[in-house]
Amino acid sequence: MILHAYFARRFAKSFLLILGIFFLLTAMIDMVEQMRIMSNYDVSLGQIIGLVLLNVPAGLYEILPLIMILATVSLFLALSRSSELVVARAVGRSALKTLMAPLAVALLIGIVTVAMLNPIVASTSKRFETVAESYRSGGSDTLSVSAEGLWLRQGGAEGQTVIRAARANPQATELYDVTMITYAPLGPEGVGGGPLRRIEAKSARLTQGAWALSDVKLWPLSDGINPEADAEVHATYFLPSTLTEERIRDSFGDPSAIPIWELPAYIAQLERAGFSARRHAVWLQMELARPLFLLAMVVVSAAFTMRPARFGRTGQSVLVAILLGFSLYYIRNFAQVLGENGQIPVMLAAWAPPVAALLLSTGLLLQMEDG
Repeated sequence: MILHAYFARRFAKSFLLILGIFFLLTAMIDMVEQMRIMSNYDVSLGQIIGLVLLNVPAGLYEILPLIMILATVSLFLALSRSSELVVARAVGRSALKTLMAPLAVALLIGIVTVAMLNPIVASTSKRFETVAESYRSGGSDTLSVSAEGLWLRQGGAEGQTVIRAARANPQATELYDVTMITYAPLGPEGVGGGPLRRIEAKSARLTQGAWALSDVKLWPLSDGINPEADAEVHATYFLPSTLTEERIRDSFGDPSAIPIWELPAYIAQLERAGFSARRHAVWLQMELARPLFLLAMVVVSAAFTMRPARFGRTGQSVLVAILLGFSLYYIRNFAQVLGENGQIPVMLAAWAPPVAALLLSTGLLLQMEDG
């Protein structure tokens, strides 16, 4: 038990040291980048430092598997050079038993990361985008969402409404040059759902439970009528809506901007409103599988660095461990893309890479250390 605590303490210190080094490197790189971006705006050094501190957590969260690999490499290289691993082997401790304490620490880090760091990163990322945009535009100018414009779809008892806007304000509560097509609700047998009307407006402002449209022209699209002849013009018009400011803004951003504790309810809201929540569902499952993937990174690194230093080729072993870790990381990202595109099931995209990585790394460890 004392030896387990010793290895756990050494691994935790190694992880914190590597994390601190990467924090400084990430902060310096981001500082240079923010100074370059904000050079054309009236932004002080203190404001830039504030932006950097808001952006660094997201960067560290993204490279956490790399930090775990390097922390494991650092630990076992130090233990090998001091012959502590040889002594542990001499008293009958296998490689897997020696690895139990670092794995327990890695699992704890993974759980704390998902449960606590994930909401912090989501909050700081949102705040970073808001503050950076306010520095660039003063918070009053509109921003272009894409070359084709902004697309939304809302659903309710009255049917579906497809919304296109050329631009939106930074809070996504006002849309400009808006076109809306409303569709009838589907009947009990899944029939119906045809277009009811087309609406064009100069602007649309989201209020409580409705879109407030200005300079509106409405064309009915029912069969047997002339849309232009029956068109209506209104100075203002209110269209019922189930959308909210937060749901619209988050739907255009990365799922990582939503805390993991809020994701299940948010996914349900998206699906009820007619949005595709597949991207968010994949991200949720991948976050839940993150602790398992971090365990796999520890085992991969240990498989190549637990050998006694006298065997030589330490540099090659470290390089292979890091390259294999990167390969597993990119496979995981590739599976995420496939899952978001609907080419593979959500659970397979999220859980297959970490499970396969853990099994592969355990097999390597058993072959190279206990084989």
